[in-house]
Amino acid sequence: MRNIPETIKHLLIINILFFIGSQFLGGMSNDLLALHYFKNDRFIITQLFTHMFMHGNFYHILFNMFGLWMFGSPLEQMWGRRKFLFFYFSAGLGAAGLQLLAYHIEIQSVFSLLGSNGMTFQGFKEVLSSGSYNTAILQYVDEESLTSAYSAYNSSLVGASGAIYGILVAFAFSFPNSELMLLFPPIPIKAKYLVPGLILMDLFFGFSSYSLGPIAHFAHVGGAISGFLMVWYWRRNQFNNNRWN
Repeated sequence: MRNIPETIKHLLIINILFFIGSQFLGGMSNDLLALHYFKNDRFIITQLFTHMFMHGNFYHILFNMFGLWMFGSPLEQMWGRRKFLFFYFSAGLGAAGLQLLAYHIEIQSVFSLLGSNGMTFQGFKEVLSSGSYNTAILQYVDEESLTSAYSAYNSSLVGASGAIYGILVAFAFSFPNSELMLLFPPIPIKAKYLVPGLILMDLFFGFSSYSLGPIAHFAHVGGAISGFLMVWYWRRNQFNNNRWN
């Protein structure tokens, strides 16, 4: 721990404390701290930040914290504490924004069919909240779309993955020829090839019906886009770097 940059160390500790605390609070921590769809009654504005410190299970936090330490450490050493923190939380907010937008588009596409046939949005919310519906609804929308809308409306977004994807993009920008060892297969690959490959995979899984599990793929893409835009802007406006000192 002595060799870990201070900001990275503090983020690691806070994430671990949140994870331990959530094990004792159970569902209450998920209701209050995980990020919910913004038209869901459980949505609280502070969840845009608190969800970044929540994780679903041990392996979720393990891989995210490993990525934060491995790729975030050289960035903090290069940028300094203030610039790194601004980048980290901005990437996390960008990730949340794109994932919420994806949820909204999915939900609205179903409501547009039901709304044109007389259903109010409040009635639609009651259907999505309860998960129960009658056969009359299925005259206007297929069950698969309704199930997807139900899942999006009741989703709980947790994890630092979106911010980590922003960090990955910044790392690939800053150290493009750094060789990273894959686990499967165990071969080295340069950061400038690995990171775009990961983003393309998330785009594929986000737009297809395939899935590797309950993963918010658009949050990953949102974090990557946010990270790219910030690094690109900073590269083109290097005279503004003094503001972070």
